[in-house]
Amino acid sequence: MVTRTDTAAGPDTAAAERQRLLEAWAGSVPDPELPVITLAELGVLRGVHETEPHGPVEVELTPTYTGCPAVEAMTADIEHVLREHGVPEVAVRVVLAPPWSTDDISDEGRRKLAAHGIAPPRGNAVPGGPVPLTLAIRCPQCGSTETTLLSRFSSTACKALRRCESCREPFDHFKEV
Repeated sequence: MVTRTDTAAGPDTAAAERQRLLEAWAGSVPDPELPVITLAELGVLRGVHETEPHGPVEVELTPTYTGCPAVEAMTADIEHVLREHGVPEVAVRVVLAPPWSTDDISDEGRRKLAAHGIAPPRGNAVPGGPVPLTLAIRCPQCGSTETTLLSRFSSTACKALRRCESCREPFDHFKEV
């Protein structure tokens, strides 16, 4: 026998599962400039809201910096993924406040960056706390902190090009913001 409470819990559970799926689908989109990490891991996906069950979906996206040229590609990719999963209408809205910070990159995103030869940004040891004053950038290949800045900009404006003095390999460093 289904009680009133069980019936009421069913739609709430279904709505929560639908919300989780929408967030997972939108969050699974790879960053167009750093395809080794997803938009969720990069921390630019700020919200996914369905206005009615199985209705239009609004996605909030915060670019890594104002004027980021990848926003158009991210928007198109999010719309494509959600439509593939049966979402009839998708609107991606750029949200600039609060601004994105490198602290928004997940631990998994940092791990993936390092695994792919990109030195992740130094982050706060405690979210919202002071940034540790460690100026050394660790080489993602050998782990040495003996690195030299070659260029303040690399393949994207959010990365710098560095070289390790120990293994002599060049590498990208995701700049702190």
